[in-house]
Amino acid sequence: MPHHPARIPLDGQILQGPRSPEPVDVAPPRRWDDRLAQVLPASSRLVSLYADATWAEGPVWWPAESALVFSDVIGRRTLAWREDGSIITVRDRSNFANGNAMDAEGRLVQCEHGRRGISRTDENGTELLVDAFEGEPLNSPNDLVVASDGAIWFTDPTYGISDPREGYPADPALPHHSVYRWREDEGLRRMIDLDQPNGLAFSRDERILYVAESNADGLPRVVACTWDGENLGAPTFFAGVDAGIPDGFAVDSRGWLWISSEAGVIIVDETGARLGVIPTPHVVSNCTFDADEKRLFITGDSDLWMVELA
Repeated sequence: MPHHPARIPLDGQILQGPRSPEPVDVAPPRRWDDRLAQVLPASSRLVSLYADATWAEGPVWWPAESALVFSDVIGRRTLAWREDGSIITVRDRSNFANGNAMDAEGRLVQCEHGRRGISRTDENGTELLVDAFEGEPLNSPNDLVVASDGAIWFTDPTYGISDPREGYPADPALPHHSVYRWREDEGLRRMIDLDQPNGLAFSRDERILYVAESNADGLPRVVACTWDGENLGAPTFFAGVDAGIPDGFAVDSRGWLWISSEAGVIIVDETGARLGVIPTPHVVSNCTFDADEKRLFITGDSDLWMVELA
């Protein structure tokens, strides 16, 4: 029997009509390693796709619609950029949704600051999957990834309860900031505690989990943890950024990380060695690729940007 991916109903409000990408007045990408030229050509430039979000975050490619889904966290909306340049709402009143992911069934999985949990949207509506650990409310789930076995991994810092723009102010009920793993057949498992864990992603073979540890008062960094299918190893330093903090990031098919920062997107190889940077006018919150890794989509502040890749 053929498999049909779940349909995500669209709220459908058009926020921007069709338009062409517009060049951004910023320095071109800088390459510090010749290998990057094979991926990021000299002709690559940052272009603007949308500039009217309140705080853009959580970009994820939506294969079924050939569209890019992203959150306007403070605006409490989940939006989608379509190939014709238009912007539509996917979820209005989205409970301060931040990180987004698509599961194998084509359902939209989100971190919600407002309900302090993980939700999943399909043709039947939006369902809250988990919002507590050992009977206590989670802090404010921030970013997430769906593994090949269907498990949802997510980070749980306190940004969504400490900043009234991003959620509902509250005191943390939990004495830790953790990375969790949730499966419908297993429930919620606390995997590791970090100092304000933020963005996260797996290596393509899922043997390494990368997590941004974004405490600006300490040493903002991306850490790497080995994963053997049952146990998560201790975090080790993998990469840092030159300005601001690492927030969300993406891992490409080469194993390179494209990491957000205040200066733009920092690109490092699978060993953490610097390859280059894509400058942006202001802080970057996250980034992701389309299905073929021909484009990098970048969110930050009010903006959704794009860079063409080789």
